[in-house]
Amino acid sequence: MADMLSQEEIDALLKGTTSDFEEDNDLTDDEKDALGEIGNISMGTSATTLFTLLGQKVTITTPKVSVTTLDEVSNDYDIPCVAVMIKYREGIEGFNLLILNEEDVKIITDLMMGGDGKNVSQDLTDIHLSAIGEAMNQMIGSSCTSLSEIFTKKIDILPPSAFSVDLPNKKYDNMGIESDHKIVKIAFRMTVGDLIDSEIMQIIPIEFAKKLVAPLLNVSSGSAKTKMVDNDIVRETDINDIPEQNTMKQPMNNNRREKAVNPRIERNSHNKPVNVQPLQFESFDDEGDGYNSYSDIELIKDVPLGITVELGRTTKQISEILDFGPGTVIELNRLVGEPLDIYVNGKQIAKGEVVVVDENYGIRITDIINPQKRVNNF
Repeated sequence: MADMLSQEEIDALLKGTTSDFEEDNDLTDDEKDALGEIGNISMGTSATTLFTLLGQKVTITTPKVSVTTLDEVSNDYDIPCVAVMIKYREGIEGFNLLILNEEDVKIITDLMMGGDGKNVSQDLTDIHLSAIGEAMNQMIGSSCTSLSEIFTKKIDILPPSAFSVDLPNKKYDNMGIESDHKIVKIAFRMTVGDLIDSEIMQIIPIEFAKKLVAPLLNVSSGSAKTKMVDNDIVRETDINDIPEQNTMKQPMNNNRREKAVNPRIERNSHNKPVNVQPLQFESFDDEGDGYNSYSDIELIKDVPLGITVELGRTTKQISEILDFGPGTVIELNRLVGEPLDIYVNGKQIAKGEVVVVDENYGIRITDIINPQKRVNNF
């Protein structure tokens, strides 16, 4: 009985492959490290975006990468979850999924709607799915910017779609992945203020994961290689980096190689003694009349500049802005009678107070920023 083939081995033989078919689908340590680094960079950018959306401190830990199946993943989950499908439309061909706890989705939705994150007693609705889809759209959209820098090409996604997934009961037909197929699980620990402290999970089909890291591994392995030549270790560089005139047409012996690599050895032995002197720098102590002595200032005096007076600033959430209407009062961060900031082309140059000139508003300058600092601002 021990010599009998398993069903997987029989299937592999029928497909014309070897019994190592399953092993070939596993990730190497280098591929796992590359995926972890990609996830780390992407989630770091996503955390910043989520902080802007929720107004709460967001922390996402270093990812843990493993190869598993949906059936194995479902054994670790005993609560309802929400999956967000992310499909790439430019730069990369494939998809992945983000899995979040249903309670976390409700908290995120409540915070996005201007709540305190504690109104989570209601059932999961289309509003929750739409809100988490929009949050993931902005999070993954910002991470695509980081991925574009890594892969040196534009990467873009389609609008994500969110749907409920019953992992405990193994009901995940709408996830687009077979239950027994190998997948890559990238697990993160996410905290949002004192409201959320749980695991989010990124699921990537193993074929897509291999395509994702292949360019990175090829670049890192192809940028510098070593080989043995005449029992010496020679560093091999990219063929495009080697000037044409330096191409060797025949092997060189050790003496000729030494002269080629170190041409100064023979040349310096016949040189005469060199007269070495300390380098003399010009003194910059005399600055004349200072930084304001610009002899050609007349050339730019007729250049128009925009002057702006800032009354005050404030920050509002999207839900509050949507409630704006006639009669809404917006409280600013400036006290009554406090000097106003005066900007020229976006640079602050003075402070002042509001006055009325005939029937128009005006601004009386009460304080001028140091002239040298003003010039430096421009």
